[in-house]
Formats: sequence, structure tokens, C-alpha cells
Amino acid sequence: MFCWAPLPKGFADLGSMTFSKLALTEAKVAVSPGVGFGEYGEGYVRLGLVENRHRIRQAARNLKTFLASDPEQYLAKAAE
Repeated sequence: MFCWAPLPKGFADLGSMTFSKLALTEAKVAVSPGVGFGEYGEGYVRLGLVENRHRIRQAARNLKTFLASDPEQYLAKAAE
């Protein structure tokens, strides 16, 4: 029903909350930040797998495109 995933390399320094916000705004995919599940959740996001195959595939494509972008641009914005 759910999948826990570590933050991808390059995006890990953003933290799970910022990464989740970016996934929503940039990839149009909602993920739950791990920090909301306790101190050991930081560095992870929780993905819900409760949608139909078509929507899960679309979310995967959107995330793939987002993750192929340069994480440095987001790190610079987060530092501001």
C-alpha cells in the first residue's frame, strides 16, 4: 500500500519536507515527508501506491523528469 524511499542523491540535503514540496510543485506528485513520521523518518519520503496503474505510471514519469533536473537550482533557492 505504501513504499518508503530514501531521498535521491543530490536532493538529500534539502530534507524530506522541502523535497516533498518540490515534488508537488515541480512534478505534480504528492509524497509524504518522512520527518512527519518521527525522527528516523527524515531522509525518506512515503509514496502511496493506492491509485490505478495509469496514475502511478504518470506519477513515475513526472518524478523521473523532476529527478533528472539539476538539484543545485533547488539547493540555491532553499538557502535563500
